[in-house]
Amino acid sequence: MKDTKWGIVYCPKSGSFRPQKRWEKIEKILKQYNVDYDFVQSEQSSSVDRLVTMLINNGYKTIVIVGGDSALNDAVNCLMMADKPTREGIKLGVIPNGKMNDFAHFWGIKENDIEGTVGMLKKGRTRKIDLGCIHYANSNGEKCHRYFHNSLNIGLVASVMNMRRKTTGWMGVNTVSIIPASLKMVFQRLEYKMHLKINDDTIKRKIMSVSIGNAQGYGFTPNAVPYNGWLDVSVVYHPEVTQLFEGFYLLYSGKILNHRDVHPYRTKAVEVLKAERASIGIDGRLMNTPVGPFRIEVEQEVVSFIIP
Repeated sequence: MKDTKWGIVYCPKSGSFRPQKRWEKIEKILKQYNVDYDFVQSEQSSSVDRLVTMLINNGYKTIVIVGGDSALNDAVNCLMMADKPTREGIKLGVIPNGKMNDFAHFWGIKENDIEGTVGMLKKGRTRKIDLGCIHYANSNGEKCHRYFHNSLNIGLVASVMNMRRKTTGWMGVNTVSIIPASLKMVFQRLEYKMHLKINDDTIKRKIMSVSIGNAQGYGFTPNAVPYNGWLDVSVVYHPEVTQLFEGFYLLYSGKILNHRDVHPYRTKAVEVLKAERASIGIDGRLMNTPVGPFRIEVEQEVVSFIIP
């Protein structure tokens, strides 16, 4: 396998009209840039793991995901299963093509700029990025873990992100599709009994949501960056209805930390001793709720990511 050959995993956006047309545009630009690549297509989200693992085992040194945050999450978890020498020899890149592309947006990579993205990937400039990791036990009592590159959410924001994924397909535009998801926060003002330990603080009370960001976290951890060895945490208490509308404005303007019911932290680890019935979302996709306490940590500079 030539070191310059790319392995590309194309993940069609579910619910989109004529998804192959998107790939045809990408393919045309790849040929313009004389990119040497092999291409595989994921027919469903569960196949991304298998395809990325196949590319790793076949010696590809540049792996590009044409997909969104969830597909990228599968890719980084596959990379973290490889031994360290293998992982350190691989560059990971993304061409945004998902319902949520928050991590790509963090780096200024845009969905409608395919030519600029391919040109950036061709240059191959990389940066070692951090990953967050949740350590938990499943229903069988087995110890498990999963990595995230963008954010992990507990509580209402996890449900909102899941609804956003479902509404984007028929609403079409992310900025529009998040509106019905956000309104859920008004009409379904849930709160959960939680017991958290963050740095020297112990929080034991009813909480609406917790966002733990390795990066911007869909606006809930706007100051987080995936290369400083820290996790940003936003703990959201139960605001009044009038304050919720203020919160929407601050969220969409990138100033959510200015809301009086949002309590920010910066930490290396978060211990969740209790989170009754709260959904957990990892990089925008719901995961099976861990049984009992769990811990979220940061692992510093573990994946080489291609950046502008």
